[in-house]
Amino acid sequence: MQLVKTGRDNLLRPLQTVSGIVERRHTLPILANILIKKEGNAVSFLSTDTEVQIMTSAEVGSGDDVAATTVAARKLVDILRALPDAAEVSLTLLDKRLTVQSGRSRFSLQTLPASDFPTVAEAQTYETSAELPQKTLKALFGMVHFAMAQQDIRYYLNGLLLITDGEILSAVATDGHRLAYCQINTGKAHEHSEVIIPRKTIMELQRLLDDSDEPVRIDISGNQIKFSFSGIELISKLVEGKFPDYGRVIPKGYKNRFTLQRESLQRALQRAAIMTSDKFKGIRCIVEGGSLKISSTNTDQEEAIEELEIDYGGDSIDIGFNVTYLLDVLGNQKGDSVIVELGDANSSALITVPDNPDFKYVVMPMRI
Repeated sequence: MQLVKTGRDNLLRPLQTVSGIVERRHTLPILANILIKKEGNAVSFLSTDTEVQIMTSAEVGSGDDVAATTVAARKLVDILRALPDAAEVSLTLLDKRLTVQSGRSRFSLQTLPASDFPTVAEAQTYETSAELPQKTLKALFGMVHFAMAQQDIRYYLNGLLLITDGEILSAVATDGHRLAYCQINTGKAHEHSEVIIPRKTIMELQRLLDDSDEPVRIDISGNQIKFSFSGIELISKLVEGKFPDYGRVIPKGYKNRFTLQRESLQRALQRAAIMTSDKFKGIRCIVEGGSLKISSTNTDQEEAIEELEIDYGGDSIDIGFNVTYLLDVLGNQKGDSVIVELGDANSSALITVPDNPDFKYVVMPMRI
């Protein structure tokens, strides 16, 4: 039975959309597969790792038949990528084998029954919903996602806190050493909710969301969140647990502050980071009247010193930071300058940007 007959790109595009979450190694072999369902001309493609599920569809079906199967996602995508751009491709299902044919190229892939594929059960009702442009949500996540933890035993840190409160949509991420916060006004009132979205889901959304005004709809239930946009439906389980009280972490009332050109600070930190080691990324910052001195050393007694002019007349402060945490925030900003606020050598620093008062980044000091 012929399932699909279309141009290579028409098939590759939806497959690439859903294959990003497919792991190469699974305890369940079928999770390395993608579910393909055909109903006439409409063909849907679905993948899951049992925590996250992505589905999209395309009008690429051949004939009026109804059929479904699962096939190795990576192999199918790799085959299509290796074919010429303008190639015509057909997928045919026969005797538990999926044949991929294009010109004189022919591949026979093993399949597993569609009935064995463990799809995520979608929530019956959603308590909270919101809709906003894709580029707005992508930008919101982009401002904070880099501060999420990776494989922390405090599992609730391995994700992003999304808060809906009236017209405000806020995102918070922290790994216990730094915290990023950003909020936007959606212009529409929503029910109050606070949910933790897993790291993998956030990274996948950053890949899939467009920089466009096309809408994305967010639906939230007790333990599930769904994002619908551009013919894509992404369903994810939520992380259970109590997220830290971010409001207490963000400093208020600091008197020592100065503004820096973002790229100048970024380049100076990148140069200073050369003298740090893989195990110790500490740099020393000395702030005093008119200057910021950045220095780093390593076990070979090598040293880097960078000095930047600043408009500053506050207290003299000698403080250490993990240079990676500073470079992360500077690399994810697009503005020309940043504002740095300091308390003392033992207090967290607050970094903000002049053109976005709704963004805040807190980084803890480290002992140098």
